[in-house]
Amino acid sequence: MSTLSNAAAILRLFAPDRLEISVTEVSTMLGMPKSSASRLLRAMLQEGLLSRMANSPRYKVGNLLFEISQLYRLHSSLIEAVDEAMHAICRETGHTGYISILDGAEVLVIRMYQGSHALRVFTPLGQRAPAFATAVGRALLARLPDETVRALHADGLVPPSPNSPQTIDELLAALAQIRRCGWAEASDEAIPGVGTIAVSGADTGTGETIAFCISYPASNIAAEEKNRIVSLLAAAGRKIAVRFADPFHSQFIHVVQRAAPAAA
Repeated sequence: MSTLSNAAAILRLFAPDRLEISVTEVSTMLGMPKSSASRLLRAMLQEGLLSRMANSPRYKVGNLLFEISQLYRLHSSLIEAVDEAMHAICRETGHTGYISILDGAEVLVIRMYQGSHALRVFTPLGQRAPAFATAVGRALLARLPDETVRALHADGLVPPSPNSPQTIDELLAALAQIRRCGWAEASDEAIPGVGTIAVSGADTGTGETIAFCISYPASNIAAEEKNRIVSLLAAAGRKIAVRFADPFHSQFIHVVQRAAPAAA
């Protein structure tokens, strides 16, 4: 068997009742010399396909496979609907847009829509950031109960900027505001010099939840332009919510409309 085939065979050994594995188990189940099993497991560890159990010689599935599975899972009707809306908003505003997902206490960027302005914001796909210090992250965290948010940040917050929530109570207050108005804003937080406005969407049928946003240079945008972005994103969020029976948006539709009067 090739190295790739052997690596695939190792990955297939993982199951709901076998979440970790040892060199000896790989050797026994695949009929592979221990030295070969050990060498291949170390190589898979180095490439992110596997990770090590804490204080143990045993292996578990690595973060790379998790991230790829998230990208595969999110090739869905929800993503397609948001994709259409984001293309239109980025064309109209000239700003850069992103789609992100929540991974524990972090957000992961999975899609980008390039803007047309000469001065543009660029965040690479796959970049992670602390959810509490980003607009997309807070838009997603706002969908969770406060006790879940507290559990995700049980070790406290490490704010990357004075503009970010400094304590869990400040974070919960920011999430309460998002639940009232339906959109989140961040300025010069996890990414210095960048401002972002975000809303979230969910497919109640599949349980998929994402956030989509527009980013811009924080020091180079007028209040009227921010109002326009809020209006466009809120309208897209409402339309997507109706399509996917997402009840989250029904509570603040009128509040969002009042929040951006300059966008008409």
